Amino acid sequence: MTRHLRTQRTVMACALAALWALAPQAHAGQEEFQPMRAAAEQPAKGLIVKYRDGAAAADLSGSGASVVARSRVMERLEALSSRTNTRLKHVRALAIGAQLVEAADEKTDLAALAEVLRKDPSVLSVEPNAMMVPLLTPNDTRYPEQWHYFEATGGINAVPAWDRATGTGVVVAVIDTGIVPHSDLNANVLPGYDFVSDAAAARDGNGRDSNARDEGDWFLAGECGRPTGSNSSWHGTHVAGTVAAVTNNAAGVAGVAFGAKILPVRALAKCGGSLADIADAIVWSAGGSVPGVPANPNPAKVINMSLGGGGACGTTYQAAINTARSLGASVVVAAGNSNVDVVNARPANCTGVIAVAATTRSGGKASFSNFGSLVDVAAPGAGILSTLNSGTTVPAAESYASYNGTSMATPHVAGVAAMLYQAKPTATPTEIENALRNTARVFPAACSGCGTGIVDANAAITAISGTAPPPPAGNVLQNNVARVISGATGTDNRFTMVVPAGRTSLSFSISGGTGDADLYVRFGTAPTTTTYDCRPYRTGNTETCTITNIRAGTYHVNVRAYSAYSNVTLVGRFSPQ
Repeated sequence: MTRHLRTQRTVMACALAALWALAPQAHAGQEEFQPMRAAAEQPAKGLIVKYRDGAAAADLSGSGASVVARSRVMERLEALSSRTNTRLKHVRALAIGAQLVEAADEKTDLAALAEVLRKDPSVLSVEPNAMMVPLLTPNDTRYPEQWHYFEATGGINAVPAWDRATGTGVVVAVIDTGIVPHSDLNANVLPGYDFVSDAAAARDGNGRDSNARDEGDWFLAGECGRPTGSNSSWHGTHVAGTVAAVTNNAAGVAGVAFGAKILPVRALAKCGGSLADIADAIVWSAGGSVPGVPANPNPAKVINMSLGGGGACGTTYQAAINTARSLGASVVVAAGNSNVDVVNARPANCTGVIAVAATTRSGGKASFSNFGSLVDVAAPGAGILSTLNSGTTVPAAESYASYNGTSMATPHVAGVAAMLYQAKPTATPTEIENALRNTARVFPAACSGCGTGIVDANAAITAISGTAPPPPAGNVLQNNVARVISGATGTDNRFTMVVPAGRTSLSFSISGGTGDADLYVRFGTAPTTTTYDCRPYRTGNTETCTITNIRAGTYHVNVRAYSAYSNVTLVGRFSPQ
């Protein structure tokens, strides 16, 4: 007698999609940043110049600036002005030791000027102070539940992880549009800083200050290189809610790392944010010094950057990221929403970042998500419910909404990173990245170029802490020790087996008895009938799962009764012993 064809499921591994290909730096989860004009199209705001001798590293804006340092930089600027036949003016020093300069004539071709300056022997590097934009694909649908935390197919396996870590004691910086007050977020928010230097774009009247409040990033038709206008996105508030919304308060939504604290760092405003402002924000977030800015009393261990633009990483971004990592901070970056290779999307293509692609509820690649070999992991980024505001321009009543974008995927990974730092406070950024990459689960649907898999919070905690959670009592498989089981039609017999590191072979098998049982195996969390690492799915009771990509940790086994079965032998084996 035959029944439906049952074939071994082939598991496809997909790589994370990379940051947006929009050239301007922006958040990757703004309410409706419909194709915001590419950064290359938006006029850059000056040039970021770094001299070979480091003469420009001092802050020249304050009264305490060295007269000698001020004189040297101004002399250098005058010399460059003379050589390029362009009047240049000094704006400010950056945290990475470079200077932001602008041409007095707004019509100056900055790209051409940059090429001339690169040929000057006194100049180490020069790049346009490009604009970055938020990266969100709009979605008006509000999901009543946060499936992205707990569903086996597309979620991040947060529920069992919350019994082990919630990010307590860890600060997560959200470099974004700032934040607005929200009752489901306020208790977890620290005082931040506003790095938007353009007072008109900042809409707070004074440029940089200690108030990280989001004043709204709306713009009118014809502004920001767009033929149509856009409402305020409250992008930073949405991202922050996914990282650490207040949880177990009988209201609103939950955050991934609800025990962590959010450090709001405003670097995006109307039309996005400048490279110079974002670079300073990165350094300050990690506890580094920024000229003219008070020290950060709450350095972050995790920096979330749901923003980006097109082009190569560049020296400015890379220097800021290197500084943050040297200070012990993990930098988590959105891959972008242009469905292109992340190799052309910054800062996701920078060295040392954790680049995050977006997946859907089915666990496959989100259509908008960037992709490529530089993507590290993926996380849910479609229909993500979080905190928001109802104002179309200025802040109004608090609200909730579902957004799409790699901006939404990134805070899932940042939240899990915070949980890992709680589990192992001495961990390095490299250790955190490895734990996230090595424990990500296999994609249940097609996701080419999306990294090593969908981030798995519980498995990552196991990896970083070196200990596995206790399995259910009475259902533990010992190596090479048979268990004889029976089950009625439709029932499940669930087991776990802890596999130590260094094992070179691993298999699970059922055999003998009567009836028809099906074997399901999954690493890190319990398999379902639709989500598993292995399911032979054959008629009868003779089935084997041979694991080739062996990971240290807990494997979950389920024997499901396709029809009633009895006296079936289940064995898990690994070697060496």
